[in-house]
Amino acid sequence: MNKLPILLFLLFAFTNVCRAQLSPKEIARLKTDLVKAVDNAKLTDSLASKLEKLQNKTALVTAYTGTLEALRAKHTWNPYNKIKYVKVSMRTMQKAIDLDKENMEIRFMRFSIQHFTPSFLGFSKDLVVDRKEIVKHYQNNNFGIADKELIKNVAKFMIDSKRCTDQELKILKKFS
Repeated sequence: MNKLPILLFLLFAFTNVCRAQLSPKEIARLKTDLVKAVDNAKLTDSLASKLEKLQNKTALVTAYTGTLEALRAKHTWNPYNKIKYVKVSMRTMQKAIDLDKENMEIRFMRFSIQHFTPSFLGFSKDLVVDRKEIVKHYQNNNFGIADKELIKNVAKFMIDSKRCTDQELKILKKFS
């Protein structure tokens, strides 16, 4: 049997998978840039374009893409486009969660988007389930690959959101 076609296929598949993966250094840079993108429409568009080009996105990269789509909604003045971007963002975030239901960072990104989206628009339906899932991670000390800074910042955000019960606040305060 000729192994060349199999080797070429595996090489092609591996190349496509690697293109979608970002190194830990690239992920750290992306997180830093995402914070800056909150107030910078050009950076938001630049980061979104970069991530949109990736194929076979991981769950985390998919969530970053969804977050950038929500930031596009923040930066546009057109009400129709705002709603369009939020709809796209919510679909993308659901796709990310479907890819990795146990990822606290992904749940947090969706929670924060929905937290800042006016509830009357109907895009805040997952706040309770995401809040409970995030608190469960803290209760079980199950943070996956999340670093200490992210763990602390998520706990602080959840406390400041005023969306947690007294029992949840007790759990979160241990980490803030």
